[in-house]
Amino acid sequence: MKRIICLLPVLYSVFLFAQVKVDHLLTENLNNPIGLEVKQPRFSWQLISNKRNTAQSAYEIKLSNGKTAAWNSGKVTSDQSVHVPYKGNELQSGVSYQWQVRVWDNEGKAAAWSQPAYFRMGLLGTSDWKAQWIEAGFNEDSINRPAQYFRTKFEVKKKIASAILYITSHGMYEAWINGRRVGDAYLSPGWTSYNKRLQYQVYDVTDLLSNGNNVTGVVLGNGWYRGFLAWSGNKNSYGNTLGLLYQLQVNYSDGSTLTVVSDNNWKSSTGSIRFDEIYHGETIDAREEKTGWATAGYSDNNWSPVKKATYNLDNLVSTYNEPIRKHETFKPVKIITTPKGEKVIDFGQNLVGWVMVKASGKAGDRVSIKHAEVLDKYGNFYLDNMRIAKAASNYILKGGGEEQFEPHVTFFGFRYIRLDDYPGEIKPENFTAVTVYSDMRPTGTFTSSNPLINQLQHNIQWGQRGNFLDVPTDCPQRDERLGWTGDAQAFSRTASFNFGVNNFFAKWLRDVEADQIDGSVPFVIPNVLGPNSAGSTGWADVCTIVPWNIYLAYGDTNILRNQYESMKAWVGFMERNSTNYLWNKGYHFGDWLFYRPFDDNDGKSAVTDKYMIAQCFFAHSTNLVIKAATVLGKMDDVAKYSALLKNIKDAYIKEYVTTNGRLVSSTQTAYVLALNFDMLPESLRQQAAAKLVENIKAYNNHLTTGFLGTPYLCHVLSRFGYSDVAYTLLLQETYPSWLYPVKMGATTIWERWDGIKPDSTFQTPGMNSFNHYAYGAIGDWMYRVVAGLDTDPDGPGYKKIKIQPYIGKGLTQASATLDTYYGKASSGWKLEGNSIKMDVEIPANSTAMVYIPSAANSTITENGTELSTIKDISVTGNEKGYTIVKLGSGSYHFTSSAVTP
Repeated sequence: MKRIICLLPVLYSVFLFAQVKVDHLLTENLNNPIGLEVKQPRFSWQLISNKRNTAQSAYEIKLSNGKTAAWNSGKVTSDQSVHVPYKGNELQSGVSYQWQVRVWDNEGKAAAWSQPAYFRMGLLGTSDWKAQWIEAGFNEDSINRPAQYFRTKFEVKKKIASAILYITSHGMYEAWINGRRVGDAYLSPGWTSYNKRLQYQVYDVTDLLSNGNNVTGVVLGNGWYRGFLAWSGNKNSYGNTLGLLYQLQVNYSDGSTLTVVSDNNWKSSTGSIRFDEIYHGETIDAREEKTGWATAGYSDNNWSPVKKATYNLDNLVSTYNEPIRKHETFKPVKIITTPKGEKVIDFGQNLVGWVMVKASGKAGDRVSIKHAEVLDKYGNFYLDNMRIAKAASNYILKGGGEEQFEPHVTFFGFRYIRLDDYPGEIKPENFTAVTVYSDMRPTGTFTSSNPLINQLQHNIQWGQRGNFLDVPTDCPQRDERLGWTGDAQAFSRTASFNFGVNNFFAKWLRDVEADQIDGSVPFVIPNVLGPNSAGSTGWADVCTIVPWNIYLAYGDTNILRNQYESMKAWVGFMERNSTNYLWNKGYHFGDWLFYRPFDDNDGKSAVTDKYMIAQCFFAHSTNLVIKAATVLGKMDDVAKYSALLKNIKDAYIKEYVTTNGRLVSSTQTAYVLALNFDMLPESLRQQAAAKLVENIKAYNNHLTTGFLGTPYLCHVLSRFGYSDVAYTLLLQETYPSWLYPVKMGATTIWERWDGIKPDSTFQTPGMNSFNHYAYGAIGDWMYRVVAGLDTDPDGPGYKKIKIQPYIGKGLTQASATLDTYYGKASSGWKLEGNSIKMDVEIPANSTAMVYIPSAANSTITENGTELSTIKDISVTGNEKGYTIVKLGSGSYHFTSSAVTP
């Protein structure tokens, strides 16, 4: 009996370990979101199991409001575990809900109910807003435009059950309650096309309130709303007056409520932030600090009453994407005295954010900081590529001990800072660089046997970190920092691997649609360049390319549904502006920043006809509309746009292809686009691929592509049997190449292939960013082809996985991992003598087709057992160089003795 009792805990633990568990619950792709406006939210979850071939056969969801049941799906026979829609009664404005799910596995066994997940609805109608817009009541310094401070008092008389704050602003805000900062987001409310879509944020501030007297305050900075944007002194893009909309609902335990709103009871003033601009930086004068201004004990008798303002509330939308937050910190790796005598600190990484500073001195002493990405060839601080952006932090001490400073409503792109003023000795412990970017979940990793390639991957990811600040910007440092559409479309598939960008792009694409002009898409989104800056091929196609890429990466049908009219509108614009289906008019950037050597006397510059490019993207966008229509079941549109696509391609052949199959532009980009978008008949494609390879070899195995050709270059080579050439390009170390900047010390992706020339001089400073992610689009080929980790278009979002690595000379190992909505997927290979070892992991409720590199006489084993004897692995066939197996979930370790006769 004792032996049986002793065995019970062991048997019980084995039983639990073998059971399916449900975890990682998401609502609209977010963990316990607050402030949803989606009236039919979608639920996702993961199955956790150590058992191979685990799948879901059914699920049941229950949803409640507190202790009150609100909906139960009942047992639903389905393997869907991602984006399962709510199908209950209408959800109520401002109400918090919790939900749980349980599943049945493919053996019919039920899992336990998951732990509860939560979400709170936002304000679903304008009538739910009781607050009024308020603006400062004092006469503003119209030159420096210092930050504006707002405050009000209120009394809490009963026991609090919860307190929820709804807030937005014209300008950037930081909110405070009783001297404590609200939330951990920065640069709020983010950047949208404010006049059409202004995001509000929702915070649970229950813990910040206390019984009795309370005070709330808000600081407003210029931000994107009225700060300098773009060029020629452009400012006040959305208005010239800062404003606040604030609504705090306090729910008492007895069921009654207190609502604190922005109204004429608030007061306004200025404080320590004397100057703030995104491009130019921030000035903080601690002598002007209003100590305790957001606490109950502070007297605001000298503050000015606010003014109420009238604005339409129809443009208010809840925040759908992740906020901007602080992330990594860096300490100085070196303190330098330059040849010019400048005091410079090197943080070792080109990053986006700011520096937190400690200083001690007397009142009036200054800390003056400039920010830069690089030093010049002599080791001096280099600012020319900032153009007119001052990129400065200035702090004035109040005296009386150690003081700490950091900006609040600006950001910088930098690796180095120059200290023009600092009281006392410069010590590394007094300086900490902190990154800020949208709080995207890290999802993908890639590593290889080549340290330079690993640094390239590092640079790709840090380029994304630095440029994904609520919108996908081109660069984070100079007087630009705009949502350039061409960069975003080129990089979107790579971006979706490195980080979770489903909601990031879903939010931004709504602004793409909002700013479209008769179907034409502006160069930058949000559009601050005006109505005439729109319609460039490869840039405007962002409205078709990004939705499709996000659909493939996440299986999110809603993004196609939401953007479908936008996609069609762009194709309609091109069709209306074409003649006999040939689109050969309008302004186009072309293959931006293609290879063009200085003093080109023999035609080496890789100039591709811009209208030829336009015709290719006309076809590509039309094809993506066809694909989206197919997914959405719009078969009439499939027929309509299929006919249009044929006409577009016929016009291309007639205009740009000779009778012998040569293209009128013989550049790499011309052939890449023609092949990637299937512009040529089947009979001419292999010939065109050969001409592409000839061109590459003519440039001594270097690429010459710009922004539009680069993302597809290696994909085309692999598709047409030239993976060896693609590997040669990837591993090329001299200019122009991906590894040239790495060899030159880059820690992010550069705007130009030769931002720093071989002689260590710089490219033209007018356009020479050292943090510009577009050329990082090669990452997509590294993940999906080198490591071989891809999604099957028939099962997007990695519901069905395809793993097919292309092994090339120069690497002996490569691996990639990806945290999908289903769980972790991975693919890795390693050469050992004449064998290839291949490790793969498939998450539960997914399946995979795995292509194991092999030869005709190869022996393949899985974890030491010959493949043909394993029952739960199905061999489905062979292709040249591969044995194909179908796998369910689990971890697998293959060895292929790839010995040829």
